[in-house]
Amino acid sequence: MTVSLLVVVLDNTILNVALKTIADPDKGLGATQSQLEWSINSYTLVFAGLLFTFGVIGDRIGRKRVLMGGMAVFALASLASAYAQSPDQLIYARALMGLGGAAIMPQTLSIISNVFEPHERARAIGIWAGAVGLGVAIGPLTGGLLLAHFWWGSVFLINVPVIIAGVTLIAFLVPESRNPSPGRLDPVGVLLSVVGLVVVSYGIIQGGDKGEWLTLSTLGPILAGAAVLALFVWHEARTASPAFDVRLFKDARMSAAVASIALCFFAATGVFFFTSFYMQSVRGLSALESGAMVLPFAAAQLIFSPRSAGMVRRFGAKAVCTSGLLLVTVALASYQFVGTDTPMWILGVIFFVQGAGMANVMPPATESVMSALPREKAGAGSAVNNVARQVAVAMGVAVLGSVVASVYRGDLHDRLAALPAGARQAAGESIEGAHAVAARMGAAGHGLIGPADTAFVHAMHTASIVAAVVSFLGALVVLKWMPGRTAAAPAAENQAAPEPEKAHV
Repeated sequence: MTVSLLVVVLDNTILNVALKTIADPDKGLGATQSQLEWSINSYTLVFAGLLFTFGVIGDRIGRKRVLMGGMAVFALASLASAYAQSPDQLIYARALMGLGGAAIMPQTLSIISNVFEPHERARAIGIWAGAVGLGVAIGPLTGGLLLAHFWWGSVFLINVPVIIAGVTLIAFLVPESRNPSPGRLDPVGVLLSVVGLVVVSYGIIQGGDKGEWLTLSTLGPILAGAAVLALFVWHEARTASPAFDVRLFKDARMSAAVASIALCFFAATGVFFFTSFYMQSVRGLSALESGAMVLPFAAAQLIFSPRSAGMVRRFGAKAVCTSGLLLVTVALASYQFVGTDTPMWILGVIFFVQGAGMANVMPPATESVMSALPREKAGAGSAVNNVARQVAVAMGVAVLGSVVASVYRGDLHDRLAALPAGARQAAGESIEGAHAVAARMGAAGHGLIGPADTAFVHAMHTASIVAAVVSFLGALVVLKWMPGRTAAAPAAENQAAPEPEKAHV
């Protein structure tokens, strides 16, 4: 299961280092900024929109079967991405990768929940979550090494041998499992969930791309998607055989856990989005060097995720999850100490603290979600957990990216006014655009680099404060509504009693 999760995480982290190469007309596809964004967004839209659906499908037709099918689709889509001949082909291939990823993610967690007994499940989920740290560690490093020796498509081709190893292990080691009493299908609920999530995600991404949130093209999809999701909740609460029983959210443990995951990933992933630009554009690090800078975050994940279960047994999920979110808050607030010439070891320390905090949020929160559900609903619970995280990631990148863009343009307004129209637009769009304009202008453009770097760092400070506030709100939610150690214990015992599905597994 960790190998299967690693495939998805590895792809998400390895692509970032290849974007500049893909944009190169000689070494890559000559993709424009908009096409690069859609190569990411096409994956995100399909992935977020279909996670819930594949969780339900896995519960019904077999989780192992759906997992292996998702791995096969992901492998074929990776090959198509690696050998894409145009940016449009890459965008479509990435959308297909999102389809495979959506089939993979829910099954990994639901299979763990069905294979391991309740007293073992928390530790297993902690080890599973450690795959995120491993992916964060080896993704950028692997991407940098591949780009130094091979063509850009190699960053997608690397997925294939990992998938082959994963499918082989799944075939021999993983038992098949499904809901033994699935009841009737709920096609209306599945359709509403897909449409609502896709439309909301599209609106969020549009807002991040354009930096404009009060326009019809942004607010329209968000409001329409929210209306569809409201209809989905209404339908699920009233149907006899819901795809997912939304009434389970009356369980404070599950609701608080899902909220903590969403708020944590909104804040932390959104910040990671602009730190990569800080390292490569402002500080001039190579793709390989910026990948190495993420190692402290990955190390913290690998160290603390497997140990979080022991911490929960000793102190309770509420205390561990709250402490983790407070650590994330401290790390995000500490970006105020990062400037244009700050020693890089300071950023490494911040990454480590952030990784340690997230390692103590995801496993206990995920275990709280899964423990709130009967085993036969594991796929749906896994999907809710992953949908919350994926939508939060998209929203975090979009919202915090919009904050960075707005502050950056505002600080550079006077400098941009003195540039020609074409150069003004390019320099105002991004820090990379400003550096490119300065390079084209020669000696006359040197005066733009310093102010652009300063403006970007100020924008980063502003966005990190917003992220820290969001993370702190997550800590308050957990402190208020997630049950403590004594409250959670009876629920765990109740989960251990019924064993309707074990014989089937």
